[in-house]
Amino acid sequence: MPQSSIQRQRCLASLASLYIGDALAMPIHWYYRRADILRDFPPNGVDRMFAAPTQHPSSIMSLHSTSKGGRAAATAAAATAAARPEIVGGIILKGRRQYWDKPNTHYHHGMAAGENTLNAYCARLMMTWITQSQAYDCDRWLEIYIDFMTAEPARHPDTYAESYHREFFSNLTAGKPANQCGAHTHDTPSMGALVTLAPLALALFPKLALVEVQALCRQHVSLTHPDNLLLLVVDSYVELMHKLLVRDASEPVEQDWFVSAASVVGGGTKIKQDLTLNKPDTDVVGGRYSLACYITDSWPSVCFLAARYFQDPHKALLVNANLGGENAHRGSVLGTLVSLASGEYSHSHFAQLAQSAKLETEITMWADRLLT
Repeated sequence: MPQSSIQRQRCLASLASLYIGDALAMPIHWYYRRADILRDFPPNGVDRMFAAPTQHPSSIMSLHSTSKGGRAAATAAAATAAARPEIVGGIILKGRRQYWDKPNTHYHHGMAAGENTLNAYCARLMMTWITQSQAYDCDRWLEIYIDFMTAEPARHPDTYAESYHREFFSNLTAGKPANQCGAHTHDTPSMGALVTLAPLALALFPKLALVEVQALCRQHVSLTHPDNLLLLVVDSYVELMHKLLVRDASEPVEQDWFVSAASVVGGGTKIKQDLTLNKPDTDVVGGRYSLACYITDSWPSVCFLAARYFQDPHKALLVNANLGGENAHRGSVLGTLVSLASGEYSHSHFAQLAQSAKLETEITMWADRLLT
């Protein structure tokens, strides 16, 4: 098979797994106790696409601010916050505001089996836009993003928006220029920032040098996640995607590629040790590293899982989902990497996506326009 055909197959598989990893994890997104996963999805947890349960045992959505990023104020500062316009329901997530004040409401309330979360929809938005534009322009992307997020009715099925979305639109509503509305909250450096990068970076690699792609991806992430450590992870992620994509067909994937990528946040040496000692997944993801979204833990977790399961995307994404925590966005990034490494994806899981036929058409159009 020609090298161009091999790279095309890797890209097609990678984008398919981006959406699989997200949707497979969606019903147990931010579950933090294994016992809760097994109780709600007996006997062994998630093994296929499921709808979001009505109740969520770990949900703290009711504590999150609906007028800005982060948590809602619990003190006298609430009076000041109350003067802010409502972002959830008023500007974004139209028709979903009523679910935010109820304890234990699932973050993805009402979503059907195989549906994708908001961040994966943003990746899909990137995929379809870059297919049409065939070039990246940050000002135009912001217009596309704002139009998508503020549409009525909503153009996605999700009930929850991460802190960065809410902070961006809080700043925009306050009159800041769109290119200065990026979030500055405690969870700005988070895994969700990486979800839109695969359809962008993979589209740019045939035309631009790696350093140029890294620069554009940094610029893109900075629009919503301005954080220096996170941007180092962006560089590492883009470089890893490039290495997995352009390697010769006869060149084997090495575990050390993933170990090295994790080193940007100091996780490489420990991951190498954990792999050598054959540590259980739960000792590493949820043990050594937190299950939460923070990039200092979630990026090494992705690299560890990719290093262990890069030959088997189907297993990789099932394992990731059932570890819980920030498994949806982690799953999108993990899916991207393991399918670039193997050139394969789970056809059975892709067929269970709620919009599988439309997604397949969009992914194929992306490849036809950008990889020729």
